[in-house]
Amino acid sequence: MNTHFVGDSALLLDMEDAQAAQQLRAAIHRQSLKGLCELVPAYNTLLVEFDALEFDVTNFIRRLPQFVQAAPFPVLAREHDIAVTYNGEDLKEVARVTGLDVVEVIQRHSSATYTVAFLGFAPGFPYLVGLDSKLRVPRLKSPRTNVPAGAVAVADEFSGIYPQTTPGGWRVLGHTDSILFDPARASPALLTPGDKVHFRPVA
Repeated sequence: MNTHFVGDSALLLDMEDAQAAQQLRAAIHRQSLKGLCELVPAYNTLLVEFDALEFDVTNFIRRLPQFVQAAPFPVLAREHDIAVTYNGEDLKEVARVTGLDVVEVIQRHSSATYTVAFLGFAPGFPYLVGLDSKLRVPRLKSPRTNVPAGAVAVADEFSGIYPQTTPGGWRVLGHTDSILFDPARASPALLTPGDKVHFRPVA
């Protein structure tokens, strides 16, 4: 594992993959370390933010092997069932590119169990890992200027859901009425890193 200082109050840890980042996050979180502010997992990194006046970063780095060893403990995760109408503007094109028919694209996309690797791009936007390898298609060469909120899409090894209407270059397979981000909620983002997601096709 490589460690990099990010300014004087954060440390970036290079991980093997998203699962390793989530497991290490859980192992560190259980320690209730003084001065630790936030743990931010990404696809293959974990950002450790801390109060430089209270956090013993030297001791933390020395204890990292201990945390990694403890990491295989199960990560408690919420499960979400998200209803999707598979009527996206790129559904037929994804079928053509992958050599599958539309029905099989829907079946493969909706039968997978996804894990929220991290949130990014826009508030509440989940990067979901677990996409069927046959559905891995590149982003659009020219991003759209307007992708509607609730668009369920794929790009490379990820699936995702657009929380707001924004520009975007992912391939849209369908749409959901689930609200991914609501500032009025106690927890604005519906999904958090480590959560499990299942897509359920609806007419």
